[in-house]
Amino acid sequence: MARVHHYRRRRKEAPELEMTTFLNLMVVLVPFLLITAVFSRITIAELDLPSAISEEPSAPTFRVEVVLRGAGLEIMDGSRVVLEIPKTGGAYDLEKLSDYLVAVKGRYPDKEDASVLLEPDIPYDHLIQVMDAVRSFETHDAGEKILTSLFPAISIGDAP
Repeated sequence: MARVHHYRRRRKEAPELEMTTFLNLMVVLVPFLLITAVFSRITIAELDLPSAISEEPSAPTFRVEVVLRGAGLEIMDGSRVVLEIPKTGGAYDLEKLSDYLVAVKGRYPDKEDASVLLEPDIPYDHLIQVMDAVRSFETHDAGEKILTSLFPAISIGDAP
């Protein structure tokens, strides 16, 4: 009679997962990503919005209103258009706007507020550029850049 040998299968243990290489990669990669990350800078511009409750009507005063239109900029004194600045090369002529506002500030040195009004389809970037031009202007003195305040209290709204 022949003997039948039954071989027991040995249970194979699951191999351990080698994490050393992965951890070495993370030790190098995480600081590299943190160092090269670009952190965005968020600035907040304070705006003075007109209130719904107004005081007693007084004598009309001079107002500075810059209107952004698709064709260019309009500068109003509160009741009528004083100056129209057409777009040049598809861009707003911010230098001409700044020059005019410097002249207005010379005539009304105590005036601090201005309004920026825009049409519905004007890109946000153009609004910010015009607000920066209304708020201050840049001059150079002996190679040094100097920012001079024009109309820092800016209100925004829809163009008429």
